[in-house]
Amino acid sequence: MPVERADIPLCEVKITLRDTEPEPWRRVRVSAGITMDRLHAVIQRAMGWTDSHLHEFEIRGKRYGMVLNDPFDDDPPADERKVRLIDVVGPKMRFIYRYDFGDGWEHEVKIERVIEPSVDLKTPVCLAGEFACPPEDCGGVPGYEELIAILAGPDSEEKDEMLAWIGAPFDPLAFDIAAANKRLARLKRGFENR
Repeated sequence: MPVERADIPLCEVKITLRDTEPEPWRRVRVSAGITMDRLHAVIQRAMGWTDSHLHEFEIRGKRYGMVLNDPFDDDPPADERKVRLIDVVGPKMRFIYRYDFGDGWEHEVKIERVIEPSVDLKTPVCLAGEFACPPEDCGGVPGYEELIAILAGPDSEEKDEMLAWIGAPFDPLAFDIAAANKRLARLKRGFENR
């Protein structure tokens, strides 16, 4: 088990899904020593995504992501497992997190505060948020807008089909912080403040 360190600060990070109406957002607290692949896991769980697609970060014009060993990729991203948040960002910085290159979800990630180190942070925690994350594979922003319009409209066969596809009622204005923190609590290994 890794040794906990009390000298690495914590970051309060706001993640906002861009170009949607309404714009879902989450505020999370993480160790500044977290690696970018682990930050990806935090974003997935806090937002409510299912980690079913590729992703990447763009920070100061440099890309960080999964190493795929694709011989056709002339410009692969840097290995996100080897880069810590504290090494690439500072207070008040903003950067981009992209998820599902087909649907093209783009999130703005902002470092809102850097706070005193703590050995009490065992897993990341969601402090606040608003609005539901779109369902996976709904077609990006245009598909999500269409989905919302259909669900808000009168009962119809198309509405029934959409509800069956989603698998449950969907409220774009809903956010359950307890559920987000339950998902985050499942992140165990490697999330200590180190």
